[in-house]
Amino acid sequence: MPILDAIRLALAQIRVQKLKSFFTLLGVTIGVMFLVAVVSIVEGMSRYVENDFIGRILGANTFTLRRFPWFGNNTTAEEWREWQRRPRVYHSDVALVASVLPMGTRYAVESADNVWAQSPFARPRQVDAHAVEGDYFTIKNYKLSSGRAFTQQEMELGTNVAVIGDETAKYFFPDLSPIGRELRMGGLPYIVIGVIEHQGSLFGISLDKMAIAPFGSALHRLTNPRGDIDGLMVQSTNPMAMNDAMETVREALRGARHLRPSERDNFVMETSASALVGFNQVRKTMTVAGTALPAIGLIIGGMVIMNIMLVAVAERTREIGIRKSLGARRRDILSQFLVESATLSTLGAIIGILLGILAAKVVQWNTPLPAAVAPWSIVAATLLGTVVGIVSGVYPARRASRLDPIEALRQE
Repeated sequence: MPILDAIRLALAQIRVQKLKSFFTLLGVTIGVMFLVAVVSIVEGMSRYVENDFIGRILGANTFTLRRFPWFGNNTTAEEWREWQRRPRVYHSDVALVASVLPMGTRYAVESADNVWAQSPFARPRQVDAHAVEGDYFTIKNYKLSSGRAFTQQEMELGTNVAVIGDETAKYFFPDLSPIGRELRMGGLPYIVIGVIEHQGSLFGISLDKMAIAPFGSALHRLTNPRGDIDGLMVQSTNPMAMNDAMETVREALRGARHLRPSERDNFVMETSASALVGFNQVRKTMTVAGTALPAIGLIIGGMVIMNIMLVAVAERTREIGIRKSLGARRRDILSQFLVESATLSTLGAIIGILLGILAAKVVQWNTPLPAAVAPWSIVAATLLGTVVGIVSGVYPARRASRLDPIEALRQE
C-alpha cells in the first residue's frame, strides 16, 4: 500500500473513532507538551542570562577586577573563608592597573549599594546608588534621554551631581523635569544633570531605580564606608585584546601584592564566560530533568497506543481477512497498522508542540521567566512522536499481518 494511501486511511479511522483517537493522542500530546515547554523556558533563560543579564551587567569584551566573584559560583564554606582573607581592592589600585593597560582600553571604577534618597516631591525611598569614575557610561552603553553625563572636571572635583534612572526620575519628580533639581542621598544634596533611557528589568529586578554620582563625591563613603571599591571594569576592543589586558593586569597586580609563583591569585577578574560557568551547570541539570520527566509521559503514551492498536486489530479482524482474501500481502497489513499508529502519535506530537509553545508563552507573560522556542526541540519532539508511534505499533501490526484470512473471515 502506498504511504499516502495508508496515511489517508489512518486519518479516516481517526475521524470515525474520535473518542478512541483522543485517548490514543493524549499520552503523546502531554509528554511532548511538557518537553517543548520546559526546553523553551530553559532556552529562554539561557539566552536571557547570556545576552541580557550577564551581557548588560558585565558588558561586552569587559572584565571586572574584584576581591571575589559575584556571579556563577557554588561557593563552599572553605572558599568563602578564603575570600574573606583576601585584601580588598582599593581606589589606590586603579592607578597601577591604568598604567599597564594597552592603548585604546577603557576602564571605570564602580562602588554600589542601596541608599536612601528623597526629594521635595516624593517620600523617601531606596535607590541603587553607584559612585563611579572613568568611562563608566561608555562601558555600560548607557544613553541619556535628557540632560548630560559627568564632565571630567566634575569627576576630578567630586562635584555633587547625579545621573538617575528612568524609574527614579518618575518617582522623585512626578510630572516634572528632574534636570537641575535636587535629589538628596544619604542626607546630602545632589543636582540631577541627566536621565538614562529606560532599561527595563532583569528577572523582575528594575534597572531603572538607580542614581549615579562621581566617585570623588561623598556618595562613595555611603556605598563602601571602608574606602574600597566593588570593582574596576576594563573594556577592550575585542576578545583577544581583552585576554591580553587580563594577563597584563594579573602580572602587575601579583607583583604589587608580592605573590610568589606558587601562590594563587588573591583577586578575581570576572568575565561573561566565567560568570556563566555556574549557570551552565544549572542549565544542564534543568535540561536533563526537564526532558526525563516528559519521557515518562511518552512511554505511557506509547503503551496506550499499543493497547488501543491491539483493540483495533481485534475489532477489525474481519476487515483484515477481507483485505487478505483480495490479495493484500502480509507487508501491506503490517505497513497499514504501522502507519496508522505513527500517524496517531505524530498528530499527538504536533498538538503537543502547539500546546507546549502556548504553555511557555503563558509562563513568560505571567512570570519573570523568559521563554524562547528552540527549533531543535520542535524537530526532536516531532521525530520522537513518530518513533513512539512506530515502536508502539510494531507488535499490533505484526499480530494483524499474521492473521489467517480464513479464520479472520469467520469473525463477526
